[in-house]
Amino acid sequence: MERGLFWLPLLAIFFWLAWQGSQEYQKVEAYRAWAEQFDRSKYDIYAVLGQKDNNITWGKPTTKGPIKLETFSLLDVKNINLLIDEKIVEIENLPDRGRIIELEFLFTEPRNSVRIPFTEISLAAEWGKYLQGVLQSFHSQS
Repeated sequence: MERGLFWLPLLAIFFWLAWQGSQEYQKVEAYRAWAEQFDRSKYDIYAVLGQKDNNITWGKPTTKGPIKLETFSLLDVKNINLLIDEKIVEIENLPDRGRIIELEFLFTEPRNSVRIPFTEISLAAEWGKYLQGVLQSFHSQS
């Protein structure tokens, strides 16, 4: 009986982990279908992000597909900052770690900024470099 009491919590943990894995798999599959419409996209546990031409769409991943989707044009963006723990960092001089990692988009018109969360500093830096390059090419054309 003591062995049964010992294994019961382990069995419950196993089923919980299997359920969590299934939920994450469903989120990734829903993201995959959603991401087909974009030229470039990213998925992590905090946010999904897609770029099509000069439009950026982002939202929160769920098993049924992304929710709370927002879209804005890079033509309306004046600056992109990489924030780590609420501080602007240079993409060429990245810290080793940070708790809160976000790309911040500042707009030319008076409007709130948009902050898109990331789980990895390197992934946020890669997106920041890429989008800053796109932004500079837009500004040099106008």
